Amino acid sequence: MSNDNYIIRAKNITKYFGSIAALENVDFELKDGEILGLVGDNGAGKSTLIKILSGAELPNDGSIEVFGKPVSIKNPKDAFELGIETIYQDLALFENLDFSQNIFAGREYKSEGIGWLFGFVDSRKMQKEASQTIKNISINLPLLTQKVKQLSGGQRQAITITRALFWGQKIIIMDEPAAALGVRESKKVLDLIKETRKHVNGIIIITHNIEHIIKIADRVIVLRNGRRVGDIIFKDYGDRLDDLHNDIVKLITGAEIMNYHS
Repeated sequence: MSNDNYIIRAKNITKYFGSIAALENVDFELKDGEILGLVGDNGAGKSTLIKILSGAELPNDGSIEVFGKPVSIKNPKDAFELGIETIYQDLALFENLDFSQNIFAGREYKSEGIGWLFGFVDSRKMQKEASQTIKNISINLPLLTQKVKQLSGGQRQAITITRALFWGQKIIIMDEPAAALGVRESKKVLDLIKETRKHVNGIIIITHNIEHIIKIADRVIVLRNGRRVGDIIFKDYGDRLDDLHNDIVKLITGAEIMNYHS
């Protein structure tokens, strides 16, 4: 890995949809141990960039390195094998399944003996392993047997994060993790993200909520109209949070462009 300690480094990412440029020569990097905010107005290119990193879209041009090695991410399976997990707003949970069943959805442990012949799953083994994972992280979760449909927004986010940690993912991308949540639930999710950073190499958060990102992130990259227009390191502002907030807004709205170091 380079001296910059990047765990993701993308250069000159370009993506066209027909004649429309969703991204133009965008550079992007995530450093080891970092919580990075990716912000911008609607249509700025945030979702397209994240889909490229997660394998849901292919770029027209550009290169990507993960943990210092050049990679080709052609589909979500490639991203998963590189240790990248993307948690979208809909969370992709099964409402009628419980916590451990959601952790293992699509990768269920089969019962041994005669149960294997009939395709039965080993629920007890799955619950045991899911429970062991929970013990290793300070996340307040519901009973393993509770159905997802009975859970709060914060608890649902906890399941998706636990699922990523269980399967050994090292980089987590979260799309609007606190969207549509109340103040109390939002705080729980932000606390959850702070805890999660102890167990992964890096976290990327896409959000419109500047207050939230200031509370938990180390840095933001700002996109506007498909281009990267700013990179702000929070520690440079000290306790001048109003100035930090205002500078982020200026970049998002186009009132001012700040240079960044590539």
